[in-house]
Amino acid sequence: MDRFRGEPQVAPTEDLARSAAAGDPAALEELLQAIRPEIVRRCGRFLPCREDAEEAAQDVLLQVARKISTFQGRSRFSTWLYTVVANCCRQKYRELKRRSAEEPAPIDAGELADPRTTSVIAGSRLDLLEALDRLEREHPQLVEPLVYRDICQLDYAEAAERTGIPLGTFKSRLHEARKHIRPWLTEAP
Repeated sequence: MDRFRGEPQVAPTEDLARSAAAGDPAALEELLQAIRPEIVRRCGRFLPCREDAEEAAQDVLLQVARKISTFQGRSRFSTWLYTVVANCCRQKYRELKRRSAEEPAPIDAGELADPRTTSVIAGSRLDLLEALDRLEREHPQLVEPLVYRDICQLDYAEAAERTGIPLGTFKSRLHEARKHIRPWLTEAP
């Protein structure tokens, strides 16, 4: 309790994550509540449809609950969480793509993407996810640097630490990833 206001103190996310990783179920519950809005927002960066982003967010929360014991506290919890978010969103995209290939839905002209509201990075976020999928097939070592820096917006040092490679190597791979992905994003369908 805050001794001046008589309100309960909210434990910082990092402390909650450490406690949850150590096996505290109350800390895990509080952590999941605290990070949910941020996870939904981050999933929305990957997946343009709100329902898909919310489904991916549920997958992220489930993964956090299942895998929190693997968080060792060597880096910030938010960095660890970005990895889970990126992986779950990319998995959800693959699932949606596979599902649409199996059962193509008719396209209603009223449901086409409005070019004024699509991502600045690409013609649409789907273009970006498709390019990431292609990059993973052709140059898998270049995906993490691009995701951590350009999508998760980690600073260079933190992103390099997260990938486990030296900063110079990280920057080189990021440059290569951008070089490969740029023409794919500008290709006409």
